[in-house]
Amino acid sequence: MPDQALDATTDEPGTDPSMTETPRSRWPYGALLAALCVTFLLAGHAVAADVQIPPRSEFRPLPAGPEHVAMLRQGGLVIYMRHGATDARFPDRIPVQLDDCGSQRPLTDAGRAQLDQIGRHFARLRVPYAPPISSPFCRAVESARRVFGEPVEIDIALRYTAAMPEAEKAPAVERTRYWVSRQVDEAGKNRVVVAHGPNVAEIMDYLPPEGTLIIFRPLGEGPGGGFQYLASIEPAHWPALLRALGAE
Repeated sequence: MPDQALDATTDEPGTDPSMTETPRSRWPYGALLAALCVTFLLAGHAVAADVQIPPRSEFRPLPAGPEHVAMLRQGGLVIYMRHGATDARFPDRIPVQLDDCGSQRPLTDAGRAQLDQIGRHFARLRVPYAPPISSPFCRAVESARRVFGEPVEIDIALRYTAAMPEAEKAPAVERTRYWVSRQVDEAGKNRVVVAHGPNVAEIMDYLPPEGTLIIFRPLGEGPGGGFQYLASIEPAHWPALLRALGAE
């Protein structure tokens, strides 16, 4: 199953597996950016809702197979996970209070149960990884703990881009790019990053479902660096992957 590479000028997959340039930061079909962050007034507080409107995109995620698991077992890759399923009835307040989980969009009970199951599935892959790096949002930190365990390193700069004004989100976008592009420090291990779907959509043409694991090959920071998209494990794909590995 071939890897999909991101072209530096079109952000489309499959153009050149040897590319070494960082993909351009943009939303897929920028007109939908506003649709992903709906701001309204509720009980005297401004809140933002993550609206699940799929972008008009030709990108098709590649389901991870045994060959991708084999690469992960060698280390040196990045696993980016979007947090688990959330309850859109309780959107983030604006401005976000990072020290108040009650002001943030929460995981659902079903989302927590799914994360626990993903954690069990992931453990069966026998993949080495360093302690996960998480967005400071409560839903991301809890997702990291449920799937990958303790300790969790919280990166305050890895914030939810859809809840930020255009001018203020650039540092969060660059932080997302940094973690998927930087070479993994610890030999034989993978980097795990747990954050948000819109952050990924800022750096490539893909808005992953909640609970998705994305596998990247980091190509380094700065000019000539970037990242290569390899595959995804969306929640519904776990049974097929485990069957292919003989690990049901």
